[in-house]
Amino acid sequence: MLWLLLLQIWVSCLWLGHGEVVDSFENTCNQFFYQKMPATNGLLPENPAWICQTFKSHRFYATLYDKKERIPVYSAYIYQFVSSKRVVPFWMVEPQLIRDNLPKDMETEPTLRETYSVSQKDISESQAVYQDYLKLDGLDRGHLNPASHHDTQEGRNATFTLTNIVPQNSKLNSDQWNIYEQKTMPKKSKDCQTTYAIVGAVPGTNYTTDKRVNVPSYIWASACCKTKQNTVISWGAIAENNQNKVRILKLGALEETLAELYKRGPVSLFHDDCPRT
Repeated sequence: MLWLLLLQIWVSCLWLGHGEVVDSFENTCNQFFYQKMPATNGLLPENPAWICQTFKSHRFYATLYDKKERIPVYSAYIYQFVSSKRVVPFWMVEPQLIRDNLPKDMETEPTLRETYSVSQKDISESQAVYQDYLKLDGLDRGHLNPASHHDTQEGRNATFTLTNIVPQNSKLNSDQWNIYEQKTMPKKSKDCQTTYAIVGAVPGTNYTTDKRVNVPSYIWASACCKTKQNTVISWGAIAENNQNKVRILKLGALEETLAELYKRGPVSLFHDDCPRT
């Protein structure tokens, strides 16, 4: 019995040192950012969490999470568009927002309750949960990192975590933002070698039921890549979260707009190599 206890302690120590909620994206999951430079300036919320989004022991993207507002600030990923029909998996949450000795893989709420003896109260206090997105009026579970921007089923499944979701205007989500994701992104990145995308949300003044989850005032997107001709291109997009309209703009204009909206200082989304004008 003693050896079993020692084994459990050893495994717990391994989890504590190698969790996927990390101190920063530097040297952890910076591969999802152009030139491995994570976006930080002007974006950090009051109570941040850096999540290397992990599914079946594989890292698929990075999310800067606002624990106070219970929404992501942004998700950063490598764009790999696929038009095949997706299979919608169960919605998941981030175990290590609850306790840092829980598994690094995203899990469903029932799994955490039944397998790891985590209470629903502890899950709910740490982040948004499935119940928060039920009975929304005019709002959807809006992906920042969309499933269709991944070319494997596991990659698509990994986007179905509530740490990658915001309450998004239903019409915007199904119409103009969907057009940006499904048509504008493929068109703009058609000449790219590897497209690095960062998609985010600006907190608003409204909340979902029980004032738990912030309803963003704006949804925004950005991308940078080196083309097949070895030039570098970039772009941005932004939409008010109560209108069905997306504005495409230069990266520099997006950063200036976000600096005004977040009011957290100058915003820098990408490495200096990415053109602003």
